[in-house]
Amino acid sequence: MLDALSIDLTPVVAEQPDPLLFATVSGAHLYGFPSRDSDIDLRGAHLLPAPALLGLREPEETRTRMWDRDDVEMDLVTHDLRKFVRLMLNRNGYVLEQLLSPLVVHTTPAHEELIALAPGVLTSHHAHHYRGFANTQWSLFGKTGELKPLLYAFRALLTGIHLMRAGEIQAHLPTLLGDVRESPAYLTDLIEAKVAAEHGPAAGTDGSRVRQDFEALHAVLEAAQGASALPTQVSAYDALGDLVIRRRRLDG
Repeated sequence: MLDALSIDLTPVVAEQPDPLLFATVSGAHLYGFPSRDSDIDLRGAHLLPAPALLGLREPEETRTRMWDRDDVEMDLVTHDLRKFVRLMLNRNGYVLEQLLSPLVVHTTPAHEELIALAPGVLTSHHAHHYRGFANTQWSLFGKTGELKPLLYAFRALLTGIHLMRAGEIQAHLPTLLGDVRESPAYLTDLIEAKVAAEHGPAAGTDGSRVRQDFEALHAVLEAAQGASALPTQVSAYDALGDLVIRRRRLDG
């Protein structure tokens, strides 16, 4: 298996038309159940020059680059800093997981500033994001019967519960199993099965038991949201706005 943290992004960074502010590993590697043939999902932010945002042409706010290394498919998806910050402020747990991923392959001072401001965008409303993401993956599991979307669904609910209780983002499923006491014990076995086969079926699972546990965790998330000490409004809006302006002036 290709070590995600061994990736040398130097050639990729050099090819970018604008500064790459950070790139981290997301997806199954971040969630703690990568298979031998799992793609490596790299996510981050770039910085467009100010004229690109002022002219008539639509700015390239999102960029995607795909390539293969040692027969492993990798893709790098980045957003312009302003778009990335807007997503952060829009109760988007997905981009916060990317920002706060411990699997860092490229970083800059701007990345460090974003991390420092991230706690100021966490709210109890992020429970809606994780509830919605879990339902989407659950629906996909219902259509395909594959193990991957099932684990994604449970991971989303457990991340949401942990966030509501602890006030921090934790996307690593094996860690969440120890942190969230309501976690179904059989998820450990499902993680092992997913590591063994990327696109395997959820064989041996009790469909009614799995549905019951999924619905129970939804109720746990709702209760955790109701009891959460997280605020209902962001506090870092102005600070993030200042960061975007300052970085555009310095680097853009």
